[in-house]
Amino acid sequence: MMAQESPKNSAAEIPVTSNGEVDDSHEHGFNRDLKRSLPAGLGLSETQITSHGFDSTKEGVIEAGTLQGGQKTQTKSGPVILADEIKNPAMEKLELVRKWSLNTYKCTRQIISEKLGRGSRTVDLELEAQIDILRDNKKKYENILRLAQTLSTQLFQMVHTQRQLGDAFADLSLKSLELHEEFGYNADTQKLLAKNGETLLGAINFFIASVNTLVNKTIEDTLMTVKQYESARIEYDAYRTDLEELNLGPRDANTLPKIEQSQHLFQAHKEKYDKMRNDVSIKLKFLEENKVKVLHNQLVLFHNAIAAYFAGNQKQLEQTLKQFHIKLKTPGADAPSWLEEQ
Repeated sequence: MMAQESPKNSAAEIPVTSNGEVDDSHEHGFNRDLKRSLPAGLGLSETQITSHGFDSTKEGVIEAGTLQGGQKTQTKSGPVILADEIKNPAMEKLELVRKWSLNTYKCTRQIISEKLGRGSRTVDLELEAQIDILRDNKKKYENILRLAQTLSTQLFQMVHTQRQLGDAFADLSLKSLELHEEFGYNADTQKLLAKNGETLLGAINFFIASVNTLVNKTIEDTLMTVKQYESARIEYDAYRTDLEELNLGPRDANTLPKIEQSQHLFQAHKEKYDKMRNDVSIKLKFLEENKVKVLHNQLVLFHNAIAAYFAGNQKQLEQTLKQFHIKLKTPGADAPSWLEEQ
């Protein structure tokens, strides 16, 4: 008996109940003593290890919880829901650059195809004719404006020369007694011509200002809208061509999403194109009405002023300026006084 009991060791003993199951009362006692030794409310994790038979194929089960005031709180597992990530400004800019590059590539390809005669383009014959007429008229109005500015410059120089000549005649009229009357007549004539020239110069400058506003502001604003319309037309044709190419290809799970996206982009650019075409039509209509009204008044002014000047009709010339509410600037009126200069 001593020989048989000697290999036994207390650490190797496994208590067994009467029905052959392993007795885990010692294990529970150890866990209970561990709980008592820890202060309550430390928030430490409680771990309970449950053993099974040695012949069991199941692994040990570890239950974890949190000690709060001596009570165990079970941690429930479940799907983790992440909030939407905050959009990165750098990524947004990169996406904008990508879309811009793709759009530029499509439009460039469309332009090259049209110039080579391979691609089709959408044409509104009536609107295109009106745009061509507007551009041609703008060139002609610019030529009239340039010639009128030249006339104004030359007239200003002539008036300045006439004024100087009148002063010279007046000076000689005082110093030459034998030619006093002759010099006096010429002095009065040159001064009258200079005065009428200043009146005509005011009418011409008013004509130039009005035509310049019409050409470089009103017409130019309409042509800017026309450029936006042409850009929208190119984009519309580019995405229309892409959609037609996709529709001619096979339809499967890979191509259907691309076709739907292309259809959406095509519809968006079609709406933009239609809107810009409508805007251009409205602006052309209002421009034509405004152009007729402005040019009618300015051409009447220009004719009456030129005719009255060369006819020597000073009264009619002044009446023409009053009719169009033109006020002449007094020479030297804008110059500061000697006190202001000080």
